[in-house]
Amino acid sequence: MLYPGLESHKGHEIARRQMKGFGGIVSFEPEGGLEAANTFLRKLKVFSLAGSLGDVASLAEHPATMSHDSMSPNYRRRVGLTDELLRLSVGLENIDDLVEDLEQALSRL
Repeated sequence: MLYPGLESHKGHEIARRQMKGFGGIVSFEPEGGLEAANTFLRKLKVFSLAGSLGDVASLAEHPATMSHDSMSPNYRRRVGLTDELLRLSVGLENIDDLVEDLEQALSRL
């Protein structure tokens, strides 16, 4: 998982010094490549698919085919945007509903 709020993240210390909180956006790469990423997105029920993140609703994005699709695949890989990279933005829904949605989508992989 790519999230500076985790102590294991390489940018954790600088983020901790610069920020009052770590925010509600996380990125991750599911095992199984692009097929797994697409399956995960199709199985989400509470998170909505969106081209940009930042709303009161929880959103999911696949940068390679959405926000960064105008970049060449080689350039995306060079800057760390793999084909399976997913981003989630946590909104104001009930936390139990969000966790349940993520668990059921991940269980399909």
